[in-house]
Amino acid sequence: MNVNGIHYRAIWMDGTTVCMIEQNLLPFEFKIFKAETLDDTCMAIKTMITRGAGSIGAAAAYGMYQAICTSDDEHLVENLVVAKKKIDSTRPTAVNLFYATDRVLKASKVSREFAISEAFAVADECAEAGRMIGEYGNTLIKDGFGVETHCNAGWLALVDYGSALAPIYAAQESGKEIFVYADETRPRNQGARLTAWELASAGVPHAILPDNAGAYYMSLGKINMVIVGADRIAANGDTANKIGTLEKAIAAKYYGVPFYVAAPLSTIDLSTPDGKHINIEERDEDEVLKYSGLVENGNIETFRMANPTSHAKNPAFDVTPAELITGIITEKGIVKPNELKKLF
Repeated sequence: MNVNGIHYRAIWMDGTTVCMIEQNLLPFEFKIFKAETLDDTCMAIKTMITRGAGSIGAAAAYGMYQAICTSDDEHLVENLVVAKKKIDSTRPTAVNLFYATDRVLKASKVSREFAISEAFAVADECAEAGRMIGEYGNTLIKDGFGVETHCNAGWLALVDYGSALAPIYAAQESGKEIFVYADETRPRNQGARLTAWELASAGVPHAILPDNAGAYYMSLGKINMVIVGADRIAANGDTANKIGTLEKAIAAKYYGVPFYVAAPLSTIDLSTPDGKHINIEERDEDEVLKYSGLVENGNIETFRMANPTSHAKNPAFDVTPAELITGIITEKGIVKPNELKKLF
């Protein structure tokens, strides 16, 4: 993706430092965060400096590479087991994280060189998957479509290109006129802050929707399809994505709007039988009770917007049942939720 005429990935390596776009500061400030140690990388994943299933997976793989760089050959596997445990504890829902640490650890049992190549391959393969998801997803988008998306599943979330936004970018590049409805995605507002920033940067016509307005615009016939990303897809097609996705799927089903999930194969977890077995992350209540934004003096400040004595619940994800999903767009094509095993 280009930012001010310069191509960036959401995350990359510079020597032994993991460089990532500081997503918590967007759209108000574009800054590169440099994680010089494994602990820095783990902190960045946990605090959502980098976020999105694919970018989390890349960060996890790069974190394993940092652990490789600080280990001798004799204790390599042992040290990577410790590093994997530390990385795996940062975010419990996105399967790409575990996919990446498992992959590098298994490679280390073959050789140091293989482990290093696998650590770097995770990000490269993720970016290429995004490109292919865009090509396949573009075949679903007709000229003049209104497309709703939830959370951010663009290049920030998938190293490059994106998952849910990749078909939109591909449609724009192919000359189609489209309009995107970007859900604000409370409580962290990834749609209002990140998706809107991406779309504006790419020149894609769009509007930010309040989270509770999607069904209304579907009822008006303004939304022709919904495309969302995923943090984990179970073997039966049940899909965990940012909280609020389930409500969009229910509304789409009622109004006959096709509902698609876009995700790379690394997000599909065949070892998880269904959505009931997906661990849903519960985050700090302050994300609900407080709001961060740009104030008149030009600073980014956080302030409380809820009743001072109230507490909040903050599940980060919900699970959309497979029967509400029209199809899943992957780098190997588009399949029905009950056809996932064909991809493997």
